Amino acid sequence: MGERGYGTLVTLTRVKVLDPANPNKSTAIFGGKASGILNWNELKYPHFYTLRQQIRSLFWTANEVDMTQDVKQFPTLTIAEQDAFLKIIGLLATLDGPQTDIAARLSHLSTDPSVKSLMATIADQESEHNHSYAYVLSSVTTYDKQVESFEMGRTDEVLMRRNKRIVEVYNEFAERPSIGSALKAMVYTTLLEGLFFYSGFAFFYNLARNQKMVGTSTMISYINRDELQHGRAISDIFRATLAENPSYNTEGFTAWVYDQFDHSVEQEIIWSRYVLGEIDGIDMEEMAGYIKYRANKMLRMLGLSEMYPEYTKNPMRWIKAYVDSFDDTKTDFFEQASRQYVKTSDLNGFDDL
Repeated sequence: MGERGYGTLVTLTRVKVLDPANPNKSTAIFGGKASGILNWNELKYPHFYTLRQQIRSLFWTANEVDMTQDVKQFPTLTIAEQDAFLKIIGLLATLDGPQTDIAARLSHLSTDPSVKSLMATIADQESEHNHSYAYVLSSVTTYDKQVESFEMGRTDEVLMRRNKRIVEVYNEFAERPSIGSALKAMVYTTLLEGLFFYSGFAFFYNLARNQKMVGTSTMISYINRDELQHGRAISDIFRATLAENPSYNTEGFTAWVYDQFDHSVEQEIIWSRYVLGEIDGIDMEEMAGYIKYRANKMLRMLGLSEMYPEYTKNPMRWIKAYVDSFDDTKTDFFEQASRQYVKTSDLNGFDDL
C-alpha cells in the first residue's frame, strides 16, 4: 500500500523510552534506531545542538511584561482597534495552542533523542505563548470578553475557513502518523511560525508605533522572536527528514507544498483584510506584499524557490524596528533555479543553512 504518491507506507509509532540494544547516536530522525540516551557530543546532526541553544537563550515568561499602561489605554482604543485586538488574540491562541501538542507528537514519534529534546524546548515556549494571550486579555478586558476571544477559533466563520487545512493536516498526522503525514505537519508548522502570525503581529506593532499598547507589543515581539527560531528549527528537521527519506522528495510532494503556500497566502490576505481593513496606519496592499514576502522566506528555509519574485524585500520596512535583526535569512544557499528541494545529504551541510 502506497502513501499518496510516495513509495512504501512508513507508519510511525511512539518509540520506547530506553532501548539499550540500540546505539546512542540515532540512525534516523523517524523510523530509526537509538538507545534513548542523549549525548550532545555525539549526534547525527550536531547542528540541532546549536538550534536548541539558540532557542533556550530566548527564555522569558509572560508575567515579566508590565501591562500597567495597557490596562489604562485599552478603553481609549477605537472600537475597530478593540475589535481587531480581541479577534487577533483569538487567532493567535487558536494557532499556538495546537503547536504545543504538535511539538510533543513529533517528539514522541522521533527516534532521535536530540530532536526529542529540541521539540520539548519548543513545546514549552509554545505553551508560554498561549499563556501570554490569556495574560494580556486578563489585564485589559472582562472575563466574558476573554472567553469570547478564545472561542473565536471554533465560531468565527472567516477564521474557521482560514484554518480548515491546518485542521486537516494536523489531525491526519495525529490519527495516521507516518513519514508523509509528519512531513506535511512540519510544512504547516513552518507556515504557522513564519506566515500565519504575521498580519496579527503587524497590528500590534502598528499600535506601538502610535504609542498604544506598548506592553502588549513587547510581549508580541518576544513571541515573534521565538517563532522565527522555531520556524528555522522545524524547517531544518524537515529537510533532514526529507534527505533521509528521498522517496518522498517527489514532484508531486513539491507541488503539494507550493499549493499549500499559495492557499495559505490567499487565506492570510483575506483574513488581514477582514480584521485590519478599518485600522489606521496599515495599508492593505503593503500587507498583502508583506505576506508574500514572508511566504518567500519560509519557502527558502524549506529549500524551495520563491513563489513571488516581486516580493524579495520587505515592503513594510517599519516593522523591522520591532523585530530582532536575526530575522535575516541566508538566502544564497536556497536560491535555486529549479523548483526542487535542496538535498542535504550529510550532517555538516546543515551548518551552511
